Amino acid sequence: MELTPRLAAVAGFIPQGVRVADIGTDHAMLPVNLVETGKSPFVIAADVNEKPYLAACRQVQAAGAGSRVEVRKGSGLEVIRPGEVDVVVMAGMGGNAIINIIDQCRGVLDDVIRLVLQPMTDAGSLRLWLARNGWRLVDEELVKEGEKFYVIMAAEPGIENQQDHFLLEMGPLLVEKYSPLLVEYLEKIKMDSQKMLSGLTRSRSEESMDKAVEITNRLTRLKELINRCRQGAEKYSG
Repeated sequence: MELTPRLAAVAGFIPQGVRVADIGTDHAMLPVNLVETGKSPFVIAADVNEKPYLAACRQVQAAGAGSRVEVRKGSGLEVIRPGEVDVVVMAGMGGNAIINIIDQCRGVLDDVIRLVLQPMTDAGSLRLWLARNGWRLVDEELVKEGEKFYVIMAAEPGIENQQDHFLLEMGPLLVEKYSPLLVEYLEKIKMDSQKMLSGLTRSRSEESMDKAVEITNRLTRLKELINRCRQGAEKYSG
């Protein structure tokens, strides 16, 4: 089963030969691909909603993968038992939703060697939370489909070396790797921040003024980072 660029990047962060749980599997395209390509011997495909759960069941049955992909219906990590899988994937949901799922069932992850995460929103908040809760970033990638950017990150148990709050928000490993899409991605963040600042300057409340100062400082660092990434990308490509 051929994957979209987003899901292909997610699959690329899954080590060979590990057992996987795909939480929020939707149509189970990733689990079926993982077993068909021989990357994983066993995958749990889980979804809390009835419609995607049934779609996943049909997909697995059609692929003849029922002995290697087990479809389960349930909320978050409640569908798996401690020690049952090596890698947990959560893709296509908000960053704060991912945080809530992990936070509610931490014991399930005691034997998990890697999280592969693709937040649709709040990637910065997710990185910060991981860094404060015993996870370290080991890889990141940027993918673009149409006009939409997707951040894929891999985290493993350990201490996060990067302590800069701003860089953790932006993606320290994306910066380190000088991802070809990074400047365009950061420019979009800058544009969104400028729009937010413009709205705040029309308010006279103390809270809005404090937020405006915070965003102004963030924009200063963002512009510096964009220039640095441009120079680094040019040097890297040269």
